[in-house]
Amino acid sequence: MKTIIVVAAFVAIAMAAPAIHEPEVVLLKETPSDNVGLGNYNYGFQLSDGQTKEETAELVPGGTDGQFLKVRGSYSFVDPLTNAAYTVNYVADENGFHPEGEHLPHA
Repeated sequence: MKTIIVVAAFVAIAMAAPAIHEPEVVLLKETPSDNVGLGNYNYGFQLSDGQTKEETAELVPGGTDGQFLKVRGSYSFVDPLTNAAYTVNYVADENGFHPEGEHLPHA
């Protein structure tokens, strides 16, 4: 019987807590790629919550298969707790993923 009372108390507390209303995120801008496939492409978007992404890629000679996709891009976001904006620029190539940003640790 005590277990039922404790569970009912937790349910009552959870129901009484104020609902967190998060604003709806809306797509503000989109740059779709005209070239879809394994060759070159570019795309990007911007959202109402401050997120952005831009990326381009090209098929270049080299690597173990004779060619690879070299990708350059950046993405940004706003930390909802501190309201600080962060941007990461990156390159992904035959040597891996290489991000750079002022908030990221340096080797």
